Amino acid sequence: MNQIKWPRLIFTFVILIALSFGLSYLIQAICAHLQIPLDEFAWLTYLIVFLTTLVCNITIIIPIPIAVAIMIAAATVWNPLLVALAASIGGAIGELSGYYAGYLGKKLAIADGMIWYDTTVRWMNKYGLWAVFFLALQPILPFDIAGLVAGASRLSLRKFLAVLWAAKFIKYSLLAYSAAGIINWLPIPS
Repeated sequence: MNQIKWPRLIFTFVILIALSFGLSYLIQAICAHLQIPLDEFAWLTYLIVFLTTLVCNITIIIPIPIAVAIMIAAATVWNPLLVALAASIGGAIGELSGYYAGYLGKKLAIADGMIWYDTTVRWMNKYGLWAVFFLALQPILPFDIAGLVAGASRLSLRKFLAVLWAAKFIKYSLLAYSAAGIINWLPIPS
């Protein structure tokens, strides 16, 4: 089994957070400087948040942090709860790609020696939907493996999707509100 390089993983996670906050701060500063009437574009923002999280979660094993940055930027200007709702719906639907990849063929979707695969299988066998919930709730480990395992083990799609959405909604709500609080606390250059 491949060993996880924790310092590298933590460093990457910190860099992604910093990039997300930097992009959010930049977008907010540009909007303030250009005096763009943002109230008219709320519906478009929620749609963009939905679509970016959908597309980023469709990818298997390749996390794309741009969706988180866009979600954080949107939460600093618009309702963080609605931003989290749009992101969680898009993210949950996007994760169905992993579920169906596992459902259609474990041999096709899961490479031998994949990091965390055996551990995820043990967690899913022992805890079932709770494993899906906690894996979707945490921000570090990629959820794609859990989706593959859930599909390969023929876990109920409705239950999988409901638990996945609930965890993503909680995670994105916490992220949106905390990021909005931090970004709005920072001074915006004019």
